[in-house]
Amino acid sequence: MAISATIAATGCGRRMKPKRTILCVDDNEQTLSYRKIVLETRGYRVVCVSRGEDALERFQRGGIDLVITDMAMPGVDGPQLIAKIKEVSPHTPAILISSKVRIYDHDSQADVFLTKGMYSTVDLLERVRQLLVRKRGPKRMMERPAAMARQAGVA
Repeated sequence: MAISATIAATGCGRRMKPKRTILCVDDNEQTLSYRKIVLETRGYRVVCVSRGEDALERFQRGGIDLVITDMAMPGVDGPQLIAKIKEVSPHTPAILISSKVRIYDHDSQADVFLTKGMYSTVDLLERVRQLLVRKRGPKRMMERPAAMARQAGVA
């Protein structure tokens, strides 16, 4: 009985997707808290830090799938943080958020640039989803038939 209850709880025997971990960096605690709630309610793990230096230290420990950072912060700012992360891990996606409308004033390696007040929560979540899918890559074709056969009880 316990095994069938476990299978039912996990969705009919399907493996649950591992949660992706997002590093959020912003010196505004209220913004950071809001972003954390939004992302966690969508199933992401969220690590929040308020300084670029702390973000670099946390990133180097590993396990970060995506970075969302504010542009203007004391010390290491958003573009500097992204540049340092991309040196270590060029494939880690990064979203840069700024209150400034024009990104062209700054050199940035961010994958996505969003202007505060000009995007909705849905926009942010969709960008996060797209970047994580792009990082993971397409599902391998060989895994799909095998998974379908297991679900049908053939294998």
